[in-house]
Amino acid sequence: MTRIEHPEVFHGLPVLTLSGADDVGASALPSAESVAWRLDCGPDEVPFPDLWQHFLDTVAPARVRALLIGAWREDDYCVLAPVVELLVSAADRFTDLRALFLADVVGEECEVSWLAMCDITPVLEAFPLLEELSVRGGGDSVPEEAKLELRPVRHGSLKSLRFESGGLPGHVVRAVGACELPALERMELWFGVGWYGGDATVEDLRPVLAGDDFPRLRHLGLPNSEIQDEIAAAVPHAPVVARLESLALSMGTLTDAGAEALLNGQPLTRLTSLDLCHHYLTDPLRAPFRELCAGAGTRLDLDGADYGDPEGEEPRYAAVSA
Repeated sequence: MTRIEHPEVFHGLPVLTLSGADDVGASALPSAESVAWRLDCGPDEVPFPDLWQHFLDTVAPARVRALLIGAWREDDYCVLAPVVELLVSAADRFTDLRALFLADVVGEECEVSWLAMCDITPVLEAFPLLEELSVRGGGDSVPEEAKLELRPVRHGSLKSLRFESGGLPGHVVRAVGACELPALERMELWFGVGWYGGDATVEDLRPVLAGDDFPRLRHLGLPNSEIQDEIAAAVPHAPVVARLESLALSMGTLTDAGAEALLNGQPLTRLTSLDLCHHYLTDPLRAPFRELCAGAGTRLDLDGADYGDPEGEEPRYAAVSA
């Protein structure tokens, strides 16, 4: 269970892929605002600038509401920076853009930790009306100039921020915590593993858990971590938890120790959803969660249990790393 997949729906719109191999005119395409456009250079690896120009020429940019950047590279490890530059340079033409997915690429195309990223801050600066930003990538398996970067910003419109990573750098987590996002309702940070550059710590997460700059946050996802127990120990005492409606600590190495910390902290009964799938909980610790959530009407996901060795001698792993 990796959860790395192409979304069929993005920002409430069905995803339509426009690839470099397509040779269609505007009359053969749906209206610009009716779908989320996914740009993919395709198996022929058409240069992204050519695909981008084709998109601008055939789809009315001012009516596009959602955009996904798929495979943009002429080779497997082409850095994302030129794509970001094209986006930013055309920002004044995308006046209705509300959602953007950077690097909608799956493992068959390129492993998540090998995606050559860049500083994505210019996107937030260029699109002040953006409501949803998803970013896939980030890891230590790329050159220094191709690593994921983020600088603290203030963005008044962003409602959803999601980083999917096999190794999320600590400086990115710290930058998120230093951002002012007064409209943010959903945040998800996939921590990943140290082997692929996931060096974020619970201390890096403290500003997020305090929630001072995220007054409207209602969903918090801190999944896919090899320090899931440490996160689970910090979350129950965090001020932000009191106003959450859903919490995800899934896809990681959660054990009985982390589960006990969750149960002994702030009440979870106010949550409408609790996602703990892909865990390492034993039967005695799974039962209290089922009873608690059943009594409160909270939707609970405990699927994908992987108990490993009860003595802890077998390796435990996060769902997404490479």
